[in-house]
Amino acid sequence: MKNIEKSIVTITSSNVLLTGELVVPSNNLGLVVFSHGSGSGRFSPRNRFVAESLQQKGFATFLVDLLTEEEDFYQQNRFDVSLLTVRLLDVVRYFSIKHETVFERIGLFGASTGAASALRTAAILGKHVFAVVGRGGRPDLAWDSLELVECPTMMIVGGADKQVVGLNKRAMMLLHCEKELHVVPGATHLFEEPGALEEVARVSSDWFSTHVHSHHYEYDVSR
Repeated sequence: MKNIEKSIVTITSSNVLLTGELVVPSNNLGLVVFSHGSGSGRFSPRNRFVAESLQQKGFATFLVDLLTEEEDFYQQNRFDVSLLTVRLLDVVRYFSIKHETVFERIGLFGASTGAASALRTAAILGKHVFAVVGRGGRPDLAWDSLELVECPTMMIVGGADKQVVGLNKRAMMLLHCEKELHVVPGATHLFEEPGALEEVARVSSDWFSTHVHSHHYEYDVSR
């Protein structure tokens, strides 16, 4: 793997401190911020696996807990996509204008319910986000935002996760940006089958790598 720097970063949002792990390879291409699914966080082995694949491609990654331990105790907070979106927006803005390493290109990776907050954030920030990837995403929690998403968006779903496949097929009809639905044959919601998570990591890395340079970037996070 390329030479990397790791650090723990805390960000103030909604009067609470959010903690995340920032990994920056040398000569990084851009930053991918992770928004985790219900009941998951920055220690998710699945998202860390994908993050390591992105790091090998030259991307910095930030895996952050968008809820505090106390907030995560209440299940309703895990599905409060409006709150998660506000937190994710604050994270993106922090790395765009405040952090010692300002990232001009920021992408979003969302898992399960986290995909909804990633999509809503992309809709708000427009072309400030260069690409979005959702893994087992719940776009139904962001229906009203999908037509506003401008950046290239890939949704990855397991072929055996029938209900989520249906939701993502509908999302493809609502999205007006460059888009792709990638179905991993035989995989269930957590992509625990042999080779399934490796495929998620591979196609995610390819999607971000393809669009990080071709993207018409607008540096504006005031929206």
